[in-house]
Formats: sequence, C-alpha cells, structure tokens
Amino acid sequence: MFPVTPLAFSLPPHSQLELISGGARSGKSRFAVETALRAGKKRLFVATAQAWDAEMQERIRLHQEERRENFLTLEAPFGLHQHLELQPAFDVILIDCLTLWISNLMLQDKSDGEIREQVQLGLDAAMRKAPRVLLVSNEVGFGIVPDNALARRFRDLNGRLQQDISSVAHEVHLAALGVVLPLKKLARLAAEADHAGS
Repeated sequence: MFPVTPLAFSLPPHSQLELISGGARSGKSRFAVETALRAGKKRLFVATAQAWDAEMQERIRLHQEERRENFLTLEAPFGLHQHLELQPAFDVILIDCLTLWISNLMLQDKSDGEIREQVQLGLDAAMRKAPRVLLVSNEVGFGIVPDNALARRFRDLNGRLQQDISSVAHEVHLAALGVVLPLKKLARLAAEADHAGS
C-alpha cells in the first residue's frame, strides 16, 4: 500500500518549491516556463519525457521550441538526483513533469515506495542546486475511474504524490483553460477573510 504520510523534505534556507498542476493543454507548462524566465538568468529545464514514437517526438520538439535558448536542458527520465549532482548551481530549476517521471519508474517495475524515494531524492537534489524549483505535473483524477488495475495504480500514485508535495510546497498552482490559480495563496486569503468575519 502506498504510504500517505507527507514527504520529509528538509528545505534549504531560502529555497522555494512550487507545484504546477492541471490537465492536458491547460497552460501549466507555458506558465512554468514564463515563471522560470522571471526567476533568474541561470535556468535548468529537466525533461522527464522519453520519445517513444513520432507523436512524442513532435511534442518534445514543440516544447523545445517554446524554451528555445533560454534554458540549459537536462534529459533525465531516470536517476534525476544522480544527474543533478553533476550540474552546477542555477537560479531556477524547472522539472517537467512529475507524471511522466512516475510512469517511467512504473515501467521499470519500481514499487510505490521506490518511486516515492526516487521523487524525493530528485527534488531534494534540485533544491540543493537552486533556490527555486518548479515542478510541473498532470491532474489525472478529474476523469472516470480507469478500467484496469495498472491505470488505477498510476492515478492513485500520481494523486498521492501531488498531495505529499503540495503539503511542503511554498505554492501550488492549478491551471485550467489557460488560467492559473495560486491555490495556497487563495486558501490563506479565504482563511483570513473567514477569521476577520468571525
């Protein structure tokens, strides 16, 4: 059974972790790139995708074109923490995306616990290399319940990891229809308004 306790990050001083999630074509990756461009001059883009077929190759090409020369790109579908150890320091690291990272590890027959450990090691390493880390993910829980056990495991694993990361992230952004909402900020404002009205 996948553990439900939050990830035990030890955030370095002044570090900032942000989770950016949403459905397909929701605007999350564009928002992440635009945010990274404002975060400093030394930028690392971590790509977790693998070009299995022509369609994925085209998707990767379009994303590369969107970033152009504004980022150093690191292709790391596996062993992110090991790849990052060989990198210099950056102003910002953008990881796109958690969902493909999870599926890569699932296809390696990793257990839920092993996948959780790899994600934690990768994010820990990223936060040691940059004061700001942006993690893009896909929200896969808004649709119908998948009809097979593997797809249900993937949905649950992605959802639980997003919850764990959200619990320690400085901000959580949700993209929908090209609009990106800062969920933690909105939750704080709602709590303050509720407290003021009580």
